[in-house]
Amino acid sequence: MSFSKDFVWGAASASYQIEGGAGEDGKGLSVWDVFSHRPGKTFDGHHGDVAADAYHRFEEDLDIMASIGIKNYRFSLSWPRILPEGCGKVNKAGLSYYDRVVDGCLARGITPWITLYHWDLPYALYLKGGWLNRETALHFGEYARLVGTHFKGRVKHYMTINEPQCAIGMAHISGLHAPGTILPDSETFLSWHNILLAHGFAVRAQRESVPDASIGLASTGALTYMKDRPSKTPEGLAEAAFCSLPREKNPGWNFNHQWFLDPVCFGQYPDDPHNPWSGFTSGISRDDLDIISSPVDFIGLNIYNGTEVERDSQGQIKICDKYPGYPRNSLGWPVTPGVLYWGPRIIWERYKLPVYITENGQPCYDRIYADGKVHDADRIDYLDTYLSHLKKAAGDGVDIRGYFHWSFTDNYEWHSGYDHRFGLVYIDYRNQKRIPKDSAYWYRDLIRSNGENLSPLS
Repeated sequence: MSFSKDFVWGAASASYQIEGGAGEDGKGLSVWDVFSHRPGKTFDGHHGDVAADAYHRFEEDLDIMASIGIKNYRFSLSWPRILPEGCGKVNKAGLSYYDRVVDGCLARGITPWITLYHWDLPYALYLKGGWLNRETALHFGEYARLVGTHFKGRVKHYMTINEPQCAIGMAHISGLHAPGTILPDSETFLSWHNILLAHGFAVRAQRESVPDASIGLASTGALTYMKDRPSKTPEGLAEAAFCSLPREKNPGWNFNHQWFLDPVCFGQYPDDPHNPWSGFTSGISRDDLDIISSPVDFIGLNIYNGTEVERDSQGQIKICDKYPGYPRNSLGWPVTPGVLYWGPRIIWERYKLPVYITENGQPCYDRIYADGKVHDADRIDYLDTYLSHLKKAAGDGVDIRGYFHWSFTDNYEWHSGYDHRFGLVYIDYRNQKRIPKDSAYWYRDLIRSNGENLSPLS
């Protein structure tokens, strides 16, 4: 079986990673504008002041997108470009920029999918407590209403929050991301709860301002997979994907889906005794959980890799050891195509909502070859194998509605700077020249065939 005839093929980006235009036309500071300029916080001191210069070159990018045949573009808005203080006075020049992006998409037959928050918290709100302050969640709801009202009739697809697992976990547990603070468990949970409240306030605001909108969210986290694909998911496989290990065995304990999706979809935090936040959930009010669980239309999944498991001699699920020289990408992440079968299946079976893959892709050390082109066979092989597993999941009845490649162009990769390239389009940061990679033309052909040209699974 194949992808549905109306399957959504797209590409994705995020404001701070591509726009540049730092400080231009009334834009306010974000936590990333400040953090990336602090010595030692990012690779070689890289920052997003210029990035891929999409603030000035988005028309060229949209032309390339249209030429490739990408009909759906997921991009985020910079909250402080629209509201420099995070609330209050609107920066009309910031809204005007996004008007041009949205209208440019529509003029080329590209459907815009807006993400409201991809980590660039207004610095002014951070100085008032950031996600520790419940007022930030209320301001986010106001921002969502403003955006929904402004783009009504032009934008009907929204995602509220992108990866709170990173926006809170890497910002306040590991401190690798902006604003780079390491907080105690009680305060990281409070921040987590408030960003989930922000999601709920945004959903409610956009339901009122854009009644016909399709609204979802983008989650990431640990997922398991196995080589075989039985018709009934083994109970232990799903359990291994959702239950936290003790902190001493799992430094990335905050990277899970259930602490985001259970409150959103079930209206309650998970029963997860090993998670350090479990001791704080009893004090959460029913009113707060009702706000967080305001109904959404779909779940976006950002999936790059997973943990392989197998059955032991007693039929129990156990984690497979990685063999020497296992495949990895330039960031050191394992290459595990089977997760794009089992990941969507496990999430869909648990939450019963349509699934979009809102991020998936391969970071590489791409370069311009002697012929002036960028040959990225590694990325093409990655996409072919991963998407073959996604196609199998769709054929097996998982409600998968679309796929957004991360990313459209190369971009600023947060604390890793510009050292790793995810794009279908190469950016020469010396002169901002755009060069579609071999993978861009491969993706063009994939879209044209609706995935029929993918390699068959064994």
